[in-house]
Amino acid sequence: MRLLHFLILLLLLQQTAWSQDTAYLKKTDTLLHHIPSRATKRSAIIPGWGQLYNKQFWKVPLVYGVLAIPAATFVYNDDMYRKTKFAYEAKFKAGNGDNSDLPLIDAKLQNLSLGSLQSYRNIFRRDRDYSIMWFIIAWGVNVVDATVSGQLKEFDVNNNLSFRMVPYIQPQQQQTGLSLQFHFKNTHSK
Repeated sequence: MRLLHFLILLLLLQQTAWSQDTAYLKKTDTLLHHIPSRATKRSAIIPGWGQLYNKQFWKVPLVYGVLAIPAATFVYNDDMYRKTKFAYEAKFKAGNGDNSDLPLIDAKLQNLSLGSLQSYRNIFRRDRDYSIMWFIIAWGVNVVDATVSGQLKEFDVNNNLSFRMVPYIQPQQQQTGLSLQFHFKNTHSK
């Protein structure tokens, strides 16, 4: 008996689902248009996803190429920072009589003085921090690019754009001049 009630309920719900009016269908159809805020959010989450949403596939390798430069710089500078920091600490300990870490110093850094190691360590730390900043800036540019491209996605750039200069007269103020008139064809409504 419960099964029969359940089947009748399903049939009634199916009938209701098929009787949707066309106004609802038109409303959902407008949801299929391009939404610029989606491009912004997607690009903020994963670099290049907003460009894919905007169907600008050629920009994705550029986005990752631009992001790869500060990422590679970070890896190099972080590695050299760790090496010079260790070498500085080992030479500093060696000055106090503990020579146990001297053989573990990188071969390129063996002959540098304590002052040089300290200077290089600070330079590599500064450059590592700059590479983090440049990575964040590049990611931000990626988001801005997706946002601007998303906003301009439906911008009409056909031959219906026109510009005309027309003389005008203002009799109340006894002035004459030129009026610039722009004519845009609006292809979609908001």
